[in-house]
Formats: sequence, C-alpha cells, structure tokens
Amino acid sequence: MENFIQNIIAISLGMMIFFSFVLAPMIFKILDAQNAGKFVRKIFPYYYFVNLIFLSIAAILFFLVSSLNKDLYIILLLVMSFIFAQFILMPLINKLKDNNQEKKFKYAHGLSVLINFLQMIGLIYLLI
Repeated sequence: MENFIQNIIAISLGMMIFFSFVLAPMIFKILDAQNAGKFVRKIFPYYYFVNLIFLSIAAILFFLVSSLNKDLYIILLLVMSFIFAQFILMPLINKLKDNNQEKKFKYAHGLSVLINFLQMIGLIYLLI
C-alpha cells in the first residue's frame, strides 16, 4: 500500500512539474496573450482539481495505513493548500485581472506561484 501512495504522490508531482515548466510556458509562447489567458483560466481548475483528488486519496490511504505522523500532516496541508488555491486564490486572481488591478494581480499571482512551488517541495519531501 505504501508503494501505491508513493506512486500517487509521484504522479501528482509529475503533473505539477509538467504543467508548471512545460505546458504553462508553451501556452504563452504559442497563443496570443488574450487567448492564452482564456485557455489558462479553463485549464487551471482541472489542474487544481486533479491534484486535489490525487492528494486526497493519498491522504485517506496514509490515514488508513499509518499512524498519525508528520507525513500525514504534510499531505493534509497540501490538500488544504490546493483547496485554498482553487476556491479562494484562483477566483481572486481572475477578479483582479478582470478589474485591471495589475499590482494586486501580480501579488496574488506571485502568491499562487509560491504556493505551487512549496507544494512541489512538500511532495518531493514525501517521496524521499
């Protein structure tokens, strides 16, 4: 079961790395700014949702097969960070962009990038 949990975590990390370092930059190279923005708004909810589901499954399995240890708390923190990013931060970022509040948008977007980076570090830690 622990190998299955590790595989779920590795898949989630792989998706995050691919999305962050391959897909997102390519979107902005291939599409014009307006269409890239539209596409990113459509794909990000799936990105967050899929990672949220994968890590929720991993958290449930952690809970079932192990004692209450730091790995369980780390994965729960990661799940909560995906909930925050999807349901609070992403709508805020979209609203700020729609209202041309560039300074606040850049701050909120920077926060989302930081959270994403910390999530990847958390997943790497769980895999080591």
